[in-house]
Formats: sequence, C-alpha cells, structure tokens
Amino acid sequence: MEKILVIEDDRATRKALQELFEPEGYLVEVAQDGAQGIAAFRAGRPNFVILDLRMPKVGGQDVCRHIRKESEDVPILILTGSAAEVDRVLLLELGADDYVTKPFSPKELLARVRAVLRRSRRAPVVEQLYFDDVSVDFLKMEVFRSGRPVPLAPQEFKLLKYLSVNSERVVSRDQLLNDVWGYNSYPSTRTVDSHILNLRQKLERDPANPVHILTVHNAGYKFIP
Repeated sequence: MEKILVIEDDRATRKALQELFEPEGYLVEVAQDGAQGIAAFRAGRPNFVILDLRMPKVGGQDVCRHIRKESEDVPILILTGSAAEVDRVLLLELGADDYVTKPFSPKELLARVRAVLRRSRRAPVVEQLYFDDVSVDFLKMEVFRSGRPVPLAPQEFKLLKYLSVNSERVVSRDQLLNDVWGYNSYPSTRTVDSHILNLRQKLERDPANPVHILTVHNAGYKFIP
C-alpha cells in the first residue's frame, strides 16, 4: 500500500484529502503544520507528499527544501491558494513535481497524483553491488572482499541492500527501522546502530574511519559506493 503524507494546516482540507485517497487504496498520514510534516517524513518515508504552500511556523517552501535534502525521489505536489502565488521556476528550484490551486477538483488531484507516481516509480531493486574491493550478489546472498567470502547475517544483507538502493541519500534510523525491520519487531534505534557497526567491521577497510557507510550527524546514515 502506497503512503501519502498530507501536510496541511486547514482541518477541512486534511479531512477532504483523506476521504479522497483512502477509498482509492492509499494510506494517508496527515500533519497540521510544517514542523510536524518534516518529523512525519523522517519517521517513515512516504511514497508521495501533498504540501500546502502557506502554513504557520515552517512554511511550505522550507518544508519542501527540507524534504529534498533528505530524499530526491519522493514526489511532492504543492497546494496553493491561487495561481498568482505560483512561480513555476521557484517550484522547480525547490524540487516540487506539480501543483494544484485551491479550490481543487478531487478528480483532477487524484489524476495528477497517479500520473506523478507513475513517472517516479523507484528504480529496479539492486541485485549486485560493487564498491572498493567488495562484491555483493543479493540473489545468492554472497559477499566477497578481495576474493574472500564474507559472512553476513540475513538482516545485514537486507540493511545493505536497502542502503544501496538509496545510495548517496541520507536515511534516518526511524526510516530504517520502519522499512528494514518493522517497528513491531525492533523498537530501538540501537538495533540499527549495531548492524551498521557490523557492516563497517566486515566491509570497510578502516571501520573506525568509514568511507562507504557514513554517519550523518542528527540525520541518519548514507551509503556511498
């Protein structure tokens, strides 16, 4: 099930969007201001973001910038009060994929979201990975370093595969817990840290000074092939 994050300060609009998308099979998460929206995005990355341009506290433009710093591939559709507010060049610079003016046609909005999702499906899953002196075959669950086999636990394979699919992007600990383990099984971010440490010990030339599996302070981890 694809998840849509709605960041909108107007309660009636939030409710209308839930009633529009949930019957179509989407999971809808709502946030009532920009700060909540950024937190919700970091806690569990959605497949799509619908973002109001004008909000208190943290405005839509700043939210869009924050999201784009953390992910380049999650589509963002901007909701704006009037066409006069829209600067298409600015939206492109911010990283938005589309916009709709209020009041919007529910059918048109649904069609636009579907169209953007079709254009931005994630890249095919990585089945083989090469970096430094390491080669990985995810189908066979085999890892070699300098030609010698390296034993990885199944969850270490899964974590490495997720990082490689999202290479050069910052991935939060909460996102890893949600997408790799599932919150019900491993509720602590210490689990992520220990598995990252294991991967570094097995795959980095100098685990104390990694160059591939990096820590991004106050944000999470990033994999550089």
